[in-house]
Amino acid sequence: MQNKLAIQVFTVVFALVCLFQLSFTWVANGVRNDAEVWAKGSPEKVTHYLDSIATEPVYNLGVKNYTFREVQNNEINLGLDLKGGMNVTMEVSVVDLILNMANNSDDPVFLQAIDKAKEMQKSSDEDFVTLFGKAFAQIDPNARLASVYATLDLKDKVNYNSTNEEVLAVIREEAEDAIDRTYNILRTRIDKFGVTQPNIQRLGTSGRILVELPGIKDPKRVTDLLQKTAQLEFWETFENREIYPYLDKVNTRLRQMQLSDPADSTAKSTGDDVTDFFSEPQNPDTSVVADGTVVTVPDSLKNDSLAKSLEDKAETDALSQKNPLFELLQPPTDEKGGLAPGAIVGYVQVKDTAKVNEYLHMEELRDLLPREVKFAWNVKPVGEKQAVMTLVALKVTNRDGSPALSGDVVVDARQEFGQNRAEAEVLMIMNAQGANSWKKLTKEASSGSQKRSIAVVLDNYVYSHPYVKQEIGNGISVISGSFSIQEAEDLANVLKAGKLPAPARIVEKAVVGPSLGHKAIRDGFQSFAIAMVLVLLYMVFYYSRAGMVSNIALLANIFFIMGVLASLGAVLTLPGVAGIVLTIGMAVDANVLIYERVREELAQGKGLRLALKDGYKNAYSSIVDANVTTMLTGIVLFTFGSGPVQGFATTLIIGILTSLFSAIFITRLVFLWMMDKEQKITFYTKATKSLFSNLSINFVGKRKLYYAISGAVIAVGIFSLATKGLNLGIDFVGGRSYVVSFDKPVNASEVGNILKVPFGGSIPEVKTYGGSNQLRITTNYMIDQDGQEVDNQVQTALEEGLNSIQPNWSIESSNKVEATIADDIKQNAVWALTFSLFIIFLYILIRFKKWQFGLGALAALAHDILFVLGAFSLLDAIVPFSMEVNQAFIAATLTVIGYSINDTVVVFDRIREYLAEHKRKEMPEVINMALNSTLGRTINTSVTVFLVLISIFILGGEVIRGFSFALLIGVIVGTYSSICIATPIVVDLVKPKKEDTK
Repeated sequence: MQNKLAIQVFTVVFALVCLFQLSFTWVANGVRNDAEVWAKGSPEKVTHYLDSIATEPVYNLGVKNYTFREVQNNEINLGLDLKGGMNVTMEVSVVDLILNMANNSDDPVFLQAIDKAKEMQKSSDEDFVTLFGKAFAQIDPNARLASVYATLDLKDKVNYNSTNEEVLAVIREEAEDAIDRTYNILRTRIDKFGVTQPNIQRLGTSGRILVELPGIKDPKRVTDLLQKTAQLEFWETFENREIYPYLDKVNTRLRQMQLSDPADSTAKSTGDDVTDFFSEPQNPDTSVVADGTVVTVPDSLKNDSLAKSLEDKAETDALSQKNPLFELLQPPTDEKGGLAPGAIVGYVQVKDTAKVNEYLHMEELRDLLPREVKFAWNVKPVGEKQAVMTLVALKVTNRDGSPALSGDVVVDARQEFGQNRAEAEVLMIMNAQGANSWKKLTKEASSGSQKRSIAVVLDNYVYSHPYVKQEIGNGISVISGSFSIQEAEDLANVLKAGKLPAPARIVEKAVVGPSLGHKAIRDGFQSFAIAMVLVLLYMVFYYSRAGMVSNIALLANIFFIMGVLASLGAVLTLPGVAGIVLTIGMAVDANVLIYERVREELAQGKGLRLALKDGYKNAYSSIVDANVTTMLTGIVLFTFGSGPVQGFATTLIIGILTSLFSAIFITRLVFLWMMDKEQKITFYTKATKSLFSNLSINFVGKRKLYYAISGAVIAVGIFSLATKGLNLGIDFVGGRSYVVSFDKPVNASEVGNILKVPFGGSIPEVKTYGGSNQLRITTNYMIDQDGQEVDNQVQTALEEGLNSIQPNWSIESSNKVEATIADDIKQNAVWALTFSLFIIFLYILIRFKKWQFGLGALAALAHDILFVLGAFSLLDAIVPFSMEVNQAFIAATLTVIGYSINDTVVVFDRIREYLAEHKRKEMPEVINMALNSTLGRTINTSVTVFLVLISIFILGGEVIRGFSFALLIGVIVGTYSSICIATPIVVDLVKPKKEDTK
């Protein structure tokens, strides 16, 4: 074996890297177990425990200490279908953006174009701006968009001479900016939810944003917060020296309260007196905030000395009740230890912010603070460990408590460079109304010897509070500071958040309760473990000691897959598990291909070492072809798919690469080691030594029988599809679904009739889901209407109906998909399937030099897909589990395609080899020889995959039963079609040579 040492080194390094990545998952689970023990069953206490140690080191590797937050960011992420939580797809309302940019014009052509574009969007996958442009041109070809969009706010971008294409380009640019701003705002909001491993990502160019919040406790609150329009505000600020005397009174009152009732004290200890901080700074020119800049973090904080100082004070101070507030809130100091000027009141550890909030909002303490003060946290923690929050004092100058200036006056904001181009700056432009207010505001802030800062606040969080150098009268301001380009761009996005707001609405939502999520994990992994044991036992039964070697490679393969998933930060979902199932089958298949070849070489009388060498060499072609076709499918699906389809494709691609490495190199290394140690190596047991040997089944001669059987079954399936159809899930038709648990058994049909009344006469689909006390309720009631009030109305109707059935019930999970996103899901799935089939045909055509092979493979795949679809149509409402066609079903279908093409290509590869070796024999005879020679490999691979799937089907739980049933049918049919359909079609399509017909 060439490069043996290099492969050994790579294997060891790869294993260590995977072990390192997986260790984070093990540590994180250990910390959560500790939290569960400490909380004694209280979910709130678990959350508090985990939040409190988020910035604490929990994993020491010698060279680095990892905090719990860092450990969480590196562990394997479980999807919500396995873990429970909330999944939301939000769509930025480009319609509202277009209306707002036109100042809500009442131009009739403009309004008709909006309505027409909405209708066109229901059946088109083009973006709304393009559809709007087409609709506008269709309604009145001579109309000009410039007449609507030549507004004062857009004067620098649109004029009366602008063409429609130029105006549409401006709208599209603004729409893209709106999506970016919405993404950044949502990301910030999500960080404040306190959930572990939140995930937010843009979905291509669709204007949609995916938000995943595992373990969320209050879905309604999350929904409200996510859909809330961003509120950008400008506030005047207090100087901290103006506020500290009042905070000292708060601290004194707290001390008195805790001394009078020590049991009520929850604060930690400190003994330092803070009177030194009330004195004027020794050097007023020294400040943590430089003129005209955003807050600059002191060097002491950058290296986390402040965080350490806060911790040390809490740990070492003996006078535990002397300064309840100031033990948590540390003032900003200058170089000489005095109070540094500025709006920053102090620094607080992230874990203590809730307690500081509680203190500052206590009714018995509020009267000690000025009425016009309002406290706000900086949006981002500071320090290397992101462990400290900054508290800023805002000044309320209006009687109604509103800010000095609202953010909707901002016309534009963008990142630029200063005169020396050394540092990034932010240019902010306001409209005329804003310029007048801004002039007054900046005049007051810059007057006097002590310059004040103005805080930029978004959603009640301070993003920046620069000092004002001088009065700004033209509404054009430059915010400078030690910005990186990214920081300047982020601030510019924040400033634009108040301009032409484009609200984001929820188009898809899924809530999976913790109990259902935990049950899915338990059932899924239990079935997976049993399946693996069965596969390992079967390989040992069939291949003896060689089977043990393949088991080592199989376990290594799974270890590598999980390690790579962890290192990539990928999310493991139910479709992802399907990808792993397929890669297990392919990993076993590669070993089976090698072993069958070795057995053939041994049967010819070759020695073990030579038989191993030739067996591996002869199996390479089949292994590469089978894996490349499946890899191409995975790449296409990853590119065109979304959601579950991408999850499937990710694990499939990773699994193919790791299974190739494990099956080819690791097994070879083990065999070489065994031979060097002179250990006995066997490739069969007494029961399997002669199994599938000397077969002479006439597969080609019986092809018409196979055609008839398949044709009859498919015809029945097509008839069922045409008359009965499929039970399409809400993923494809839109709607809402709920999994509801009751205390007592309920009748599904009776529940459906009862819910008809609150659902406005629309009878929902109600089915038993698992036990007799659990139902799945699906309805399209009011799905065409938008808005949170609509969701609330549907929820109220559901609750009204369920309360009349039983008083005690709970929603375990819920799902909502709007019709527009359902159409997109269908289109993406169809495109992904179609293009993957085309790529498969093209590869087989190039590899096997005959179009007949490609067409035979496609015919077999079409056969398998129709078979599975027909089965789901026929058996729906007959079998005692869900046969719903949803995104999980699509993942199952993709798995079937991957398995079937793998099987077919292996057969084709042996046919190609035999045709080259037996040129004098007729093609049907040669093909029969090839099919009989690969039958052992086909059966063994199918049996191992079948063992995995049957375990998942029986033990995996209700959540994945329909999914695993589709896989079971697909594997059986895929095995059959690769032998009895694909190859016979090739025989019928290939014209015999003239000499063969004589």
